[in-house]
Amino acid sequence: MSDQEEIIVDSEITFLEAIEGTMAPEEIVDSLSFIDVFYYSFDGKRHQGQIIVHSVLEDDVCAIFALIEKLKFPVGRVIPVAEYQWDDYKSMAANNSSGFNFRTIEGTTKLSMHSLGRAVDINPVQNPVIYPQGEIAPEGAVYKPGQAGTITADHPVAREFLKRGWHWGGNFEQPKDYHHFEKP
Repeated sequence: MSDQEEIIVDSEITFLEAIEGTMAPEEIVDSLSFIDVFYYSFDGKRHQGQIIVHSVLEDDVCAIFALIEKLKFPVGRVIPVAEYQWDDYKSMAANNSSGFNFRTIEGTTKLSMHSLGRAVDINPVQNPVIYPQGEIAPEGAVYKPGQAGTITADHPVAREFLKRGWHWGGNFEQPKDYHHFEKP
């Protein structure tokens, strides 16, 4: 890639803007890192986005996004969920890859690993969550291994997460959460 290559900026906000409106306690907010990441999107062009993760996972996420960029694995966009008013469904429908989002696990009162900045979602439209009864989120998404931006167990992006001790939602019993990676 040339130094002259144009970078399309998908997100260039401050940390305070990226956490505005969160209900997370101060000790969680204080544990977060705000990272600029680079990737190629589905337009074939290089983009810059931003992701929030727990500070102990910053090196992992930087290395994984460096691999994503090197492979030119297409990523829709990477924008903090605050830009979607903390609405996971809006973020997923926009094919937004994200990290921190202080919320519960769908259908439960248990905090999601996203609440601690210990989860990353990649391309929800190509890698949807499929519930046992067949419901798919985001609405209209289809999981088609081999399609650009889709993650499978043998994909280099999944292998890199797993090598670093992350768990992949595609390996979950139920629901199958193909866009989700977490590290307890």
